[in-house]
Amino acid sequence: MRAQRPRVVYLHGFNSSPASLKARLVVEYCDANQIESVVPALSHDPALAMLAATACITDQGELPALLIGSSLGGYYATWLAERFRLKAALVNPAVSPCDHLHAEFLGPQRNYYSGEDYEFTTAHVESLRQFDVKVIAEPQRYLLLVQTGDEVLDYRLAVKRYAGCEQIVQQGGNHSFENFADMLPRLMQFAGLK
Repeated sequence: MRAQRPRVVYLHGFNSSPASLKARLVVEYCDANQIESVVPALSHDPALAMLAATACITDQGELPALLIGSSLGGYYATWLAERFRLKAALVNPAVSPCDHLHAEFLGPQRNYYSGEDYEFTTAHVESLRQFDVKVIAEPQRYLLLVQTGDEVLDYRLAVKRYAGCEQIVQQGGNHSFENFADMLPRLMQFAGLK
């Protein structure tokens, strides 16, 4: 029986999709390096998003070598990394979004990629709250990547939440994390895949 290829799961952010630039860069890099990649389309409903993300982790027998989570995907990746004791690379992750962002995201929304219109409600916020991880059990399982120019999230919240974890803090940049492709070899090295 042939061994399975190592697997990376990428979790996109709020109103994003597997068609986002970072998701496509992860898939391309993995394809070129004989690594399996999985990029689920995450629902705006946090409970459904977490069901889809969990299925990507558990449905293939072996656990993935690495979770990569961007923005809200980083929030989800943290909960999953804690639950399944996985390595996670977090890219400008949302930190306690129910406490810091929810009011401005309530109401009508449109997915940037699919064009889907929906309403983000207080019930969604409460559903999201259940995935908040206040204390990181094993900091060595995390690699944090933030850019100080993030115009959506305060990078300092992530630096504080992931204190004790390996951190790459780049000056400038933005929420999409400029030059993300340049970081992929470092992420794979962190996961032991390079």
